[in-house]
Amino acid sequence: MASAMASLSVSQVQVRSVAPKVQLRSSTRAFAPVARPGHVCRAKVNKAVCALTQDELKKMVGYKAVDDYVKSGMVVGLGTGSTAYFAVERLGMLLKSGEMKDIVAIPTSLRTKEQAESLGIPLVTLDTHSKLDVAIDGADEVDPDLNLVKGGGGALLREKMVEIMADKFIVIVDESKLCAGLGPGFPLPVEITPFCHEHTLRLIGALPSLKGCKPVLRLGSAATGSKKDGEEIAVTDNGNYIVDLFFEAPIKDAPLAAKELKELCGVVEHGLFCGMSTAVIIAGSDGITVQNPK
Repeated sequence: MASAMASLSVSQVQVRSVAPKVQLRSSTRAFAPVARPGHVCRAKVNKAVCALTQDELKKMVGYKAVDDYVKSGMVVGLGTGSTAYFAVERLGMLLKSGEMKDIVAIPTSLRTKEQAESLGIPLVTLDTHSKLDVAIDGADEVDPDLNLVKGGGGALLREKMVEIMADKFIVIVDESKLCAGLGPGFPLPVEITPFCHEHTLRLIGALPSLKGCKPVLRLGSAATGSKKDGEEIAVTDNGNYIVDLFFEAPIKDAPLAAKELKELCGVVEHGLFCGMSTAVIIAGSDGITVQNPK
């Protein structure tokens, strides 16, 4: 395994030689739910991939996204999170080697900004570059229509601002993020204003499209998802709070829920990314697969 992963990080050719053979599969099979306590929405990774760690799977899709969708001269959106980390790493490698040139990038969080700067990736903002060629980011859940739940890392507002302006939005995940319906597998984050946040939390919980959800104010670090790691209220890069919505059953109509949340006064942004995905690159039991919108 050590030798395989060593070759994985050296070059584009070696990355693809280590990765399992790409086999496109149907949406029905890819998103088939697996009955598992506490994870009714997660897809099963079979024994053929158990030899690879989750980080190794993330690295495969992160590298592939950059290799396949980024070209010299582009404006690139850099996502936030443990999977997007590898896409940023790969871009930095290719710029350093000279295989790619004249690229500028827009980071979606302070963490990504720091990583990109450490790799020598030239950075700009939406203020100077409102149109992007491509954005690459991970997701916390992906449904059969390629709607996403994002924001476990607390960067949902900046991610959506950047990624909605990209000609192509490439989503990179491992197979565990696929689901039959959004909600039960990962709580839906909603960024809200600190002003009267308890009032806003109650209004969110009362929305018809979110019936049955349990709203919980995120505590500790804003980048830890729903896992509490402190007693202080989590604060985003934008100075806002996050409410995590927990579901026992899938959200019946994700686009409607997105609309109702967006219209609620006090909500800054939500983690439903509906109708935005150009392609979803998946590392899993059938190798690396690519899903496109129907």
